[in-house]
Amino acid sequence: MPFTLALFATVALAGAPAAHPSRPTQVIPTHFQAGHFFATPETADGQALRLVVDTGGGGAAGLYWLTGASAERLHLKETTCALGEERLSVAKLPAFKPGRGLPPPASPCGRVLLVNPQTKPNAINGDGQLGAGYLQGHVWTFDYPAQRLSLEGSDWRPDPAAHATPLGFPRDAGGHPESGFARITIRVDGQPVDMLLDTGATAHPTAAGRKESATPTVDGYGVTSFIATSMVDRWHSAHPDWRVVERGDDLRPSRPSRIIEVPEIEVAGWRVGPVWFTEQPDRAYHEYMASMMDKPVEGALGANVFRHFAMTIDYPAAMAWFRCEVACEAAP
Repeated sequence: MPFTLALFATVALAGAPAAHPSRPTQVIPTHFQAGHFFATPETADGQALRLVVDTGGGGAAGLYWLTGASAERLHLKETTCALGEERLSVAKLPAFKPGRGLPPPASPCGRVLLVNPQTKPNAINGDGQLGAGYLQGHVWTFDYPAQRLSLEGSDWRPDPAAHATPLGFPRDAGGHPESGFARITIRVDGQPVDMLLDTGATAHPTAAGRKESATPTVDGYGVTSFIATSMVDRWHSAHPDWRVVERGDDLRPSRPSRIIEVPEIEVAGWRVGPVWFTEQPDRAYHEYMASMMDKPVEGALGANVFRHFAMTIDYPAAMAWFRCEVACEAAP
């Protein structure tokens, strides 16, 4: 999740997903670019959309969102949905071409989508976003090497070759998830580190950052994993040989960030590396994200790690499954 795009994150993300009848696996129409999945539905009248799929991004009440400009282009009429004290700006779903649509939201607001009039289409989010508010309640497979995103059917079972790891979600008194922001625990230098599971963690390396990290980019953007400043300092102090690039990323031009190379991490019992992490202020995770998660995290695990795997996120079971595809090995 680029923090400039954490839209609707303060709106209640909860909302019990509706029960689903038996259904087959659905492959989502997508474009894969520099580590990001973009959903590419097409309306019945031939209008194409480009929506970043971001497990660390916003949303509300089971809905995905469009920018105001994109909703206007599709001639979608805005209305509101009241959820408690919140009033959400929504619009009726457009009709999609057969085989080129998106699974309809499971939302108390009905078959609608969110409209964010304050955000314009750009290189990162395109026309909008499939974020945590929409993805929760389902089982999704992000097959990075195959560049395929699937909503799994009701008969889905884990691949025997995949390793499982639990996910943490904030829950209400009844045990129901209060947000779709998933906490995943990795190990670095033998120590557990709690992270946001974030398919949208975006890199914009500087020339120095690209030279050292070799991060693949399109129009300057790629993927990374984020880490809090205090953890960068801790790692660098303990391991002065770990490479650090000052001003290695300028996703926020006013505050260029360090990037640090960690030789190896462990996720779901798999070892991968090296992995580059981009520095973020402590408050971004210890305070801001902590307010929407089950406990504070130190950063966000992104697609520069997920690129090694076919990763299935089972939101109802609060589990993730990682099947090694490229350059990973089982940890002892």
